Amino acid sequence: MQQLRHQYSQRPPLLPQLWRQALSLLLALLAGWLLWPSAAQAAEVLQVRGNGQLQVGDGNRSYTVALACIRIDPSGQAEVADWLRSELPRRSRVNLRPMGTADGMLLARVTRLAPEGSDQLDLGASLVQRGLATPDPDGGEDCRSSS
Repeated sequence: MQQLRHQYSQRPPLLPQLWRQALSLLLALLAGWLLWPSAAQAAEVLQVRGNGQLQVGDGNRSYTVALACIRIDPSGQAEVADWLRSELPRRSRVNLRPMGTADGMLLARVTRLAPEGSDQLDLGASLVQRGLATPDPDGGEDCRSSS
């Protein structure tokens, strides 16, 4: 009898061992959730301005963004603004890829984020493709490599 009691007393109790495993699993899940990269929030279009400029909001900030890597002919600004308004209604979600600043404006390649199942739209490339803008020869290597 004493030998039997000795055999059971050496094994750790089952309940604390289960709690320890459950706590370890919970901590691992919490660490994974905290370290998992979250999706970046997209900016929202607040207003389309002339000459390829957009007013975009991101949380509690707003920016004036000029489309980078393109040149818009002054005579075609109204047509460009109309096309941008048709493609970017208010609150459209866009992704900004900053390329620099000029005159207090952010220069960025702007991509409209599309709903599931449809294609994203690079606005600068689309304007060039439609003949509403020309590629900026002074855009630098960043413009050539990302088109």
